[in-house]
Amino acid sequence: MATAFQISIGEYLQTSYRPDCEYIDGEVRVRNVGKWEHSRLQYLLSAWFASKESEWRVLGATEQRTRVTPTRVRIPDLIVVRDEEQPDVTIEPPLLVVEILLPDDTYSDTEERAEDYFRMGVSTVWIIDPKTRTGRMSDRTAWTSSPRLEVSNSPIYVELPEIFANLDRSKK
Repeated sequence: MATAFQISIGEYLQTSYRPDCEYIDGEVRVRNVGKWEHSRLQYLLSAWFASKESEWRVLGATEQRTRVTPTRVRIPDLIVVRDEEQPDVTIEPPLLVVEILLPDDTYSDTEERAEDYFRMGVSTVWIIDPKTRTGRMSDRTAWTSSPRLEVSNSPIYVELPEIFANLDRSKK
């Protein structure tokens, strides 16, 4: 279970945590940290996006502080942004936010996180479940399960079977 404590947003933004913590309405929340499968999946997705950055004219980052409201800072597993200079804390809506589920994640927590991203103006959120080897994407109107996750009106996509095959290969 995550623990939390209270500080100001200014103090939070000036403090480094290991692992980094989220800031939700005055409360610093220690978040669940991924184990091997989660970390490996995050690495494989990062490698996928890194190989496409020039072609798609985007940049990707993992566990980047993302200020979704004046009083909330989330730390998505992965974001994809336009290929331009970025601040230390992301304040413009990413093109894509990717969350990788952990065994301890609850549906309500995941839904709250997605809603924060949508309120910020993020156009697409992907939730990937390493346990079931599935992914869902949403443009806020509906959640769709698919082996190919995409960002509408962009070249951005991922082929989950290819990513999961590499994840499974690492178990041998």
